[in-house]
Amino acid sequence: MIELKTFNRKELEELISSGGFQQYDFLPVTRHRAESQIRNPKSSDEQTLLILAFYNDRLAGYAGCFPDSIITGEKVISYAWLSTLYVHPEFRKKRVAKKLLKKACEEYEGRIAITEFTAEAEALYTIMGIFEYVFPKEGKRYYFRTDATGIIPEKKPETKVLKPLFQLMDVIGNSVLSVKNIRVKEPDFRYEVLSRIDAQSAGFINEFSSQRNAEEINIFIDHPWILEGKKDHRYLFSSFAEVFKYFWIKIYDENNRLSSCFLLQFRNGYLKIPYLFSNNNLDHVVEFLTYFIVKNKIKGLTSYQPALNNEIKDSGTFPKIYERDFKREYLFHKQLLQALPEGFDPHYQDGDGDCMMT
Repeated sequence: MIELKTFNRKELEELISSGGFQQYDFLPVTRHRAESQIRNPKSSDEQTLLILAFYNDRLAGYAGCFPDSIITGEKVISYAWLSTLYVHPEFRKKRVAKKLLKKACEEYEGRIAITEFTAEAEALYTIMGIFEYVFPKEGKRYYFRTDATGIIPEKKPETKVLKPLFQLMDVIGNSVLSVKNIRVKEPDFRYEVLSRIDAQSAGFINEFSSQRNAEEINIFIDHPWILEGKKDHRYLFSSFAEVFKYFWIKIYDENNRLSSCFLLQFRNGYLKIPYLFSNNNLDHVVEFLTYFIVKNKIKGLTSYQPALNNEIKDSGTFPKIYERDFKREYLFHKQLLQALPEGFDPHYQDGDGDCMMT
């Protein structure tokens, strides 16, 4: 028999403080992820943040909910992102995932959104017949260095014995690229690299339409879902990385006025741009990125910023050696769509939802 238990902000805090989440064969959440969830400024005390499923008193699976809101005119529409959905293999034929998903939808009255889902999870969402694909985002992934050592064995585990050969290939290939990129110089315009958003940037961001303000972004910078360290294999979602950092970049124009601000997420050699705010000065953004990428030996960059991608396309100095098209799909529950005005588009940036944290 399947039993479900929900945790709101206070209950989740008690679960973490007591260490109760550690008692199971696998972890339903990490301490730092729970602490971040508790501090989410868009969640209320009553909203459910975690759902545990028990089968005959054993933990069988869990679902995580990440509250958010959309403002349309004077109306605030609360909803939640399904941030995790996991069922232990031993219980996967017992309809646990469906019960967890239904419970999440009940807790939020159908106002559930999902993105960055696996093909297996997508099949479940499709079968349920309660979600629709909306607001797709076209993106690019740019590659700057060879990474045969990391990519090939991950995709083809049987090639792990060839790791020394892949390492040699990477050394040779990246040495050639380093010579090619030696011409890249530090930008001659003023810029700043900070660890979080400052007051000047916060005022600048307020000039733009955005799903998150500076205070919210800073909360998640200060309380990330991923920490630097060794992964605890009892938790199946993102939790630790060898390197994980945020950089807040400020770029000034020739009149010493702030013209662009953006957030970089750096994880194990790869970059994302969760947020970008600019007064059409993207050539300087590309120039800074070029310098940052070469200086820090970045392996790749994923960008869902269409205007920036167009500027990169026209750049003759951007150090990419290869690029791939990417697409991000969003699934919205039909009841959430009914609550939105006709033709509404949230214009999500890459960091909106729970994407900024992973």
